Amino acid sequence: MKNNEEQSRSLFGISLSDRPKWQQFLICSSGFFFGYLVNGVCEEYVYNRLKFSYGWYFTFIQGWVYIALIYLQGFTTKQMVNPWKMYVKLSAVLMGSHGLTKGSLAFLNYPAQLMFKSTKVLPVMIMGAFIPGLRRKYPPHEYVSALLLVVGLILFTLADANTSPNFSILGVVMVSGALIMDSFLGNFQEAIFTMNPDTTQMEMLFCSTVVGLLFLIPPMLLTGELFKAWSSCSQHPYVYGVLVFEAMATFIGQVSVLSLIAIFGAATTAMITTARKAVTLLLSYLIFTKPLTEQHGTGLILISMGIVLKMIPENKPAPRMVPKRKEPASVKDENKRNEEDEEKRPLV
Repeated sequence: MKNNEEQSRSLFGISLSDRPKWQQFLICSSGFFFGYLVNGVCEEYVYNRLKFSYGWYFTFIQGWVYIALIYLQGFTTKQMVNPWKMYVKLSAVLMGSHGLTKGSLAFLNYPAQLMFKSTKVLPVMIMGAFIPGLRRKYPPHEYVSALLLVVGLILFTLADANTSPNFSILGVVMVSGALIMDSFLGNFQEAIFTMNPDTTQMEMLFCSTVVGLLFLIPPMLLTGELFKAWSSCSQHPYVYGVLVFEAMATFIGQVSVLSLIAIFGAATTAMITTARKAVTLLLSYLIFTKPLTEQHGTGLILISMGIVLKMIPENKPAPRMVPKRKEPASVKDENKRNEEDEEKRPLV
């Protein structure tokens, strides 16, 4: 079986397999940054400006937009290479993470939520050592890089908490649960790509979304959110336009992130998503005119140091090439005569 790096990969018609690693990284990262920067701005607008906090319902709408876009990409269930039961596990974690993340915005402001979510890279790296099929080990400088990213982003968001606090115990519990699920999710996705390299990004996103939609129905009914959200959005129908636009942009980001996981692994992808959070926060301050302090600057410096450290290549000793020993001509002739004698020897 080939390694997943050798499999044919493409992103919205752009071939990735025949490109150098830096181009693969640039293309996937660009799609990811675009999708989730738009997602961040839309979430800030819907949750903090419109005061709508229906995380389960919004995730449900997003899932249907995903399915429509995946069908437009030409995917059908006949192209599946993995059993549905694998995606049941994945979907339970994925939808739980999405719902808790969006729902926590009702109790935490967006930057405060990112303070907790930004630590995801560390548990992802730790859990990667225990996931069957991966057993990842990382060099020390990658742990230092991840720590700088996390500390920098926490400093940045704590500075925001000093000027515009919006914390609650329930919000912290919800976002912590999402963090634990996220640390398992990325490694599980990488393990699927590794154990079955023929798995496509569209298959993983489609199957996990279809199963995930079923998981969303019970919490919406039990909390009454389905009816509350339907009533509120019916009074403000333009919200659906914002949600569909957000889902379309997030779809691009989600497929891009699955490409990053398939090619570069869960930990590297987690570090990219952490860097994206810093950019999202910065845009949040610029667009919604929030004050910046010296602590914000310190956080940005640490984040930049972590990114630069991550870019340092790992020095691996080149494998030694053992020259093939040539047999003398006399030995070759002797072996050839022995083979001819064996062929002429009568069978008993």
